[in-house]
Amino acid sequence: MMKPNLKKFKITSKKPLPVDDFIEKILYEPEIGYYSSKDPFGKNGDFITSPTISNLFSEIIGIWLISAWEKMGKPKVFNFVELGPGDGSLTKVIVQTLKKFPELNKAVKIYLYEKSAFLKKLQKQNINNKHIKWIKNFNSIKEGPVIFFGNEFFDAIPIKQFSNRNNYLFEKCYSIKNKIDIMEKFIKGNKKDIAQIKTFQTLKKLNFIEFPKKGFLELNPIIKKISKLSGGILLIDYGYLNNNSSSTIQAVMNNKKISDKAMIRNLGRADISSLVNFSLLKEYFLKNNLKVKKIVTQRFFLERMGIIERAQILEKKMTNAEKKYMQETLVRLLEEKQMGNLFKVIFGYKNKNNDFFGFE
Repeated sequence: MMKPNLKKFKITSKKPLPVDDFIEKILYEPEIGYYSSKDPFGKNGDFITSPTISNLFSEIIGIWLISAWEKMGKPKVFNFVELGPGDGSLTKVIVQTLKKFPELNKAVKIYLYEKSAFLKKLQKQNINNKHIKWIKNFNSIKEGPVIFFGNEFFDAIPIKQFSNRNNYLFEKCYSIKNKIDIMEKFIKGNKKDIAQIKTFQTLKKLNFIEFPKKGFLELNPIIKKISKLSGGILLIDYGYLNNNSSSTIQAVMNNKKISDKAMIRNLGRADISSLVNFSLLKEYFLKNNLKVKKIVTQRFFLERMGIIERAQILEKKMTNAEKKYMQETLVRLLEEKQMGNLFKVIFGYKNKNNDFFGFE
């Protein structure tokens, strides 16, 4: 038995709560949810993302954005949307990078898509740029190609979990007993959810299934906007390609993974995420008539985009201490045992030109 504080998250014992709904309350409940009440980023937070490790990562994304604009024929109106911008570090660097390219800088409109009022305030303080717009939907983007970018965006959207028993799917839920005890419980899956899951070849013949229903709901309006205006969505996240048959949900606190029991004890104080099934994501994009570049590792993508050469140029003006830090950040971003292989890159797009950099 584990006894967290559930009352403040408005979690009651009326009925079992599916995993994705339970985690969503813990992460996003206004004012008290994990992303609604604290700054989780950096050394003093619970985890470190690539943009907070090094400006070099953000600069490379900026360079890729410039190349995408060129591949699309240098349109006079060009939209860039960062999904889940964290503390704003990436967009802040991209703004500076684009200033070196006057034609694109004049054409580009930058939007930040953020649900958390707390993080939105943090981003505004960090970026401090009146030309950037924060949006809750994509209705204001009406013309010009649009590039959506998300770094560690999809993993933070809670997933559903199912157990396949004799070809019937039972959904994992959390049941509340005595108002304070959390119990795992499997109930018969919703027929609509099961029907949707069965349309994906990637999920066939699995005994345990993770399904990003909420993630796909987030992607639906994005894909509609891309289909209407052209453009694409570039996602970088930790995840896997081959089918996985066990839970990938994980909790992180003070830059360390913690156990499931510790996660329950620290609801609202630990980050909860899951590994992204990139094979499923690719199938979803293709189902929605987007083209998909081959899925590559973060190391492959960053090296193809010239991160090592860029670092060598920057090092010429650095002190020895700065050079050492630069090398440490490259190790973190590129090494197989760090972020290099675990993090994958996928680009779903609608455009006549298929020759986008970073994937060949």
